[in-house]
Amino acid sequence: MDMVDIEYVTGDIVSLEVEAVVNATDSQCSGDGGVDQAIHVAAGREVLRKACQDVLRSGYPNGLPVGEAFITDGFNLPARYIIHTVGPVWKGGDQGESELLANAYINSLKLAVHHGIREIAFSAISTGVFGYPKDKAEKVAREAVQSFLQENKSSPDRVIFVTYG
Repeated sequence: MDMVDIEYVTGDIVSLEVEAVVNATDSQCSGDGGVDQAIHVAAGREVLRKACQDVLRSGYPNGLPVGEAFITDGFNLPARYIIHTVGPVWKGGDQGESELLANAYINSLKLAVHHGIREIAFSAISTGVFGYPKDKAEKVAREAVQSFLQENKSSPDRVIFVTYG
């Protein structure tokens, strides 16, 4: 495997010029808070909401399950694509949260590979209103991404972990 460039940056994910950003959303991709809201506003709330609702209606009529992901256009973002994923709500750490969080990262990366995406930026999935402790979430994210990159030859060349503020 060629060396993958993993970066850690502080900034605003909606302004990054990358092929794909990962949106930490809820099961309905509502755009009502945190990173999800910022991405909806910057991408164009109405067009992104319609794209998300179309995907949900056709593939996930009961909402996007925790750990799963889907992709839409980036619309008004500098990023070409938005990968939407649902992380787990923190319930103390003994309810399978780490596996579900790892799945959110892995399934986002699988979509990136499927769509030929070479660079992807992740926000800190589940660490906002979902209450996942940041240090624990960072460890899960780092391990899941590194494991995926080692096992997949066609993985992205550049992965960015973005923290805000």
